[in-house]
Amino acid sequence: MEAHRALARVVQPGQWPRLVQRCYSCAVYREISPFIPTTPSPLTYTIGIAHESSRIQSRAFSTSPCLLKKGGKAAREEKQASSKTESTVDPFDFSALESEIAKTIEHMKTELSKLRGGGRFNPEALENLRVRPEKNESQTVKLNDLAQVIPKGRTVQILVGEKDHVKPVTTSIQSSNLSLTPQPDPTGTNPLLLVINVPPPTTESRRAAVTEAVKAGEKAATGVRDARGKQQKKMRAMQLDKSARPDDLKKAQGMMEKVVEKGQAEMKRVVDAAKKVLESG
Repeated sequence: MEAHRALARVVQPGQWPRLVQRCYSCAVYREISPFIPTTPSPLTYTIGIAHESSRIQSRAFSTSPCLLKKGGKAAREEKQASSKTESTVDPFDFSALESEIAKTIEHMKTELSKLRGGGRFNPEALENLRVRPEKNESQTVKLNDLAQVIPKGRTVQILVGEKDHVKPVTTSIQSSNLSLTPQPDPTGTNPLLLVINVPPPTTESRRAAVTEAVKAGEKAATGVRDARGKQQKKMRAMQLDKSARPDDLKKAQGMMEKVVEKGQAEMKRVVDAAKKVLESG
């Protein structure tokens, strides 16, 4: 320690830069540094700056990932809608079209079966008549809510549920355009029974039945066209938003027409069969 103090006293201030330059990396510098004059020289500043610069340059900087803006409710809904649309878009899906056509044809068959129940007489025409149970009230109900209609060849029996409803049911049938006259039970054993004798069919009644069959067919044809229009609208939307390839849409168009043609052929077959039965009845 005394040697270090002696060295510090012997070395002149002008000689410190050269001494520091020689001893900067030596252990000696660390030993005598406490005894170096407090007035630094330019070289001391230079060495200190260079040392600090190298320490800063060697420091490792850490980087954190940039934060993305969190999407709002509208963005999430738009993303869900787009993904749902992509997953549900299929130009070859004709299930809705086929279902609509099937329902239309089934409804037409039901209407024709009413006529087929005889070009002579339609029992459901009686069941759908409106009856006013209470004379002082304006509310009406269907006849089949108050009575049971039982067709038996040229005769139709009407079994009323309650005695108070016999007269309202009789009045409703007589005031209709069916040209039918209900009669009490011929045997007199059942006061709730009404009997209607159906007149034989005429040429006019057969023609009227055939006309109704044609109308039912035309109504069904309109339903098939409406179903085709809905499918065409879906395919047009796929074309506008480019959710399906043009080649697929062109192929799907042809397949759709085949589905429609098949439905129309079935519809025509059913109507023609009904007309044949009605004309021969």
